[in-house]
Amino acid sequence: MTLVRGLIRPDGNIAGVSQVLPPLAPERLKIIRELTPDVVMIGFLDTPHERPSHAQSELSSVSAAAQALGIQIEPLEAQTNGELNDAFAALARQRANALIISPDPFFISMRPQLTALAKHYAIPTVYPFSEDAEAGGLVSYGNSNFDIFRQMGLYAARILKGEKPSDLPIEQPARIALTINLKTAGALGLTVPQSLLSRAGKVIE
Repeated sequence: MTLVRGLIRPDGNIAGVSQVLPPLAPERLKIIRELTPDVVMIGFLDTPHERPSHAQSELSSVSAAAQALGIQIEPLEAQTNGELNDAFAALARQRANALIISPDPFFISMRPQLTALAKHYAIPTVYPFSEDAEAGGLVSYGNSNFDIFRQMGLYAARILKGEKPSDLPIEQPARIALTINLKTAGALGLTVPQSLLSRAGKVIE
């Protein structure tokens, strides 16, 4: 079901901020490869979907990028606490070298458990939101949930002042950034290369 005609002119009663970005998983793949150069198998954690989704397009794009690099992508799905535990246990059994988390909203609510499991199983993990790395995740590449909420608040203020939703463009996140948690890297025995540090928007020590 199409809710809007386009991002510039929605032509309806819907306006706001969209997180449907061009697939960023290939860039996350490159980042985790820089951190773990000998990587041969990487998990991609998603939730089950009954219809096409942004996360599924990310899986397709990262699989193609990984194939070109000779890296195997292992798709995993989880939508409950227990399934998250099972997914990490499966990665450990398969001796996966790293993990990419999809930008599914479910994983925002599971952020503490995700970072704890990644540390418990010592699996280098790259996340989609800057708050993930700030909460103890190894590295993130993507936008900030806080920035999205701020943009939404500004939109609400414009509508309350009388602007029509149909006249407002649907915005996308204003900033995509790399965030690195050096404390977590040290706990995993990883040395973050200068090539990554120089590109980071934020480094947590």
